[in-house]
Amino acid sequence: MHDVAVRKLSIALDETVATKVAEAAERAGLSVSAWLNRAAEHELAIETGLRAVEEWEAEHGPLTDDELSAADSLLDRVATPASAES
Repeated sequence: MHDVAVRKLSIALDETVATKVAEAAERAGLSVSAWLNRAAEHELAIETGLRAVEEWEAEHGPLTDDELSAADSLLDRVATPASAES
């Protein structure tokens, strides 16, 4: 197992969100900290991707409808779990 540097934070969540996070973490077999870390990594990846698209469009112009459609199709294929394809 790799040692990973961590920073302890004190956060506040709405009561409903905190309850749902705890339930989701339990379903995933994770601690709340690990679940929140995974959720934050996911959001950061989305933010990075959106920023990359903005930079590309600033240089090359807006994506065309055909390009957006092709991207949607690709994302549908990679985001569909294998069990749902059967």
